[in-house]
Amino acid sequence: MIKYETDSRKVKPGQTFVAINGYTVDGHDYIESAVKNGAVEIIAEKEVETSVPVTVVENSAKYFQEKLVDEYSNDFKNLKLVGITGTNGKTTSAYLTYQMLNKLGKKTAYIGTIGFMCGDYYEELQNTCPEILTIYKLFEYCLDNNIEYVVMEVSSHALDLKRIEGLKFDVCAFTNLTEDHLDYHKTMDKYLECKLMILDYLKNDGVMLVNNDDEASQKFKEKYLNTKTFGMNGADYDVKSFDIHPDHTLINFKVFGEDYQVITNLTCKFNIYNYMTMFAIVHELGFDSNDIINITKELKQPKGRCETYKVKDGFAVVDYAHTPDAVLKVVTAYKELAKARVITLVGCGGDRDPMKRPIMGKIASDYSDYVIFTNDNPRTEDPEKIMKDILAGVEKDNYEVCLDRKEAIKKALDMIEKDDIVLLLGKGHEDYQIIGHTKVHLDDSEEILKYVDIFKE
Repeated sequence: MIKYETDSRKVKPGQTFVAINGYTVDGHDYIESAVKNGAVEIIAEKEVETSVPVTVVENSAKYFQEKLVDEYSNDFKNLKLVGITGTNGKTTSAYLTYQMLNKLGKKTAYIGTIGFMCGDYYEELQNTCPEILTIYKLFEYCLDNNIEYVVMEVSSHALDLKRIEGLKFDVCAFTNLTEDHLDYHKTMDKYLECKLMILDYLKNDGVMLVNNDDEASQKFKEKYLNTKTFGMNGADYDVKSFDIHPDHTLINFKVFGEDYQVITNLTCKFNIYNYMTMFAIVHELGFDSNDIINITKELKQPKGRCETYKVKDGFAVVDYAHTPDAVLKVVTAYKELAKARVITLVGCGGDRDPMKRPIMGKIASDYSDYVIFTNDNPRTEDPEKIMKDILAGVEKDNYEVCLDRKEAIKKALDMIEKDDIVLLLGKGHEDYQIIGHTKVHLDDSEEILKYVDIFKE
């Protein structure tokens, strides 16, 4: 058991409590609670009176991180680690990789947006890439359960805040860079700088895989010698042609000059990139191309990623797309597939980057036949203000506003006529709506299933 704990409620007898002055909570206020729960030592940034020894340090968070890395990171050296970073595609690529390795007979865990998966065990996570202590605890669980591989989504926040300190990856992949998180990074250059930090966590013989069709990939090639590419324009893992259908995709591709063909149940062009990300990772880990291809038909989409339901005489699709680039890719992909209308339901999160709101509004309106703008985790921000920002970019009159997301979903599904496709974007796997500081249960997929059941009756 890792001897350090930063949450006084989770302290077990014999542990050291680290009092960290965080963004919203000061751990120094909970020292006595930690001692009552069995803490035998305190690390703090000031002298405190308590019944156990106290070590005073200048920066308890930094001190704790260094101790954690020094004392535990070596335990993980035999795990084979895969890290995937990029704006869009991390979750699907990571989840496909996790499934593929397990189906190839390797005990594999997944850490990312949809949680921690390890055998039959599942745990919801607060962040795509959680705090360093959580990561180390998850890795400890992996060791206890004889896991060989861990596939992780690595966010720009995690890289900037050094949440993966002490880890060394066998293979890393970069999917793409598009506008997101500028409330945190401020500029795209700063955002890219954070993504490039993943190179510091590769093993000496580690492989960096990059999307050859994304301009930012050039920076990885310039910085790291053992960089290989996937994509559609002369990459090492090179897609030569593809044929997309509503329920499957045929891909013809070359791997270092060798020809291959595969049918995947994934659909949309962006999922071809996600598939090739997975293929390249698993191949670079030493697995045979034909074995990967033979197992492909067994792979499933992660929840909330182009999750498709038959509704009346059309389809409803749930997807996590919540950035301008992701919304553009999803809407245009289904516009190409659709035999009739594409109706899009979308919103923007509150207390997050407001600059993308008018861009997303314009994209949704320009490329859809009809749009319902609604709430998507307004948090503490006024939903009317968010909507005003979104509509500032809209130039067409093919939309309506319905802030109640549940009601908006029903409106969209009611509109379905023969061969129409309704896209419910932004929430994906999430089963809640954050209004103010409160989480209210709401699952887009659940709402579709309820609607289908009612419609059958």
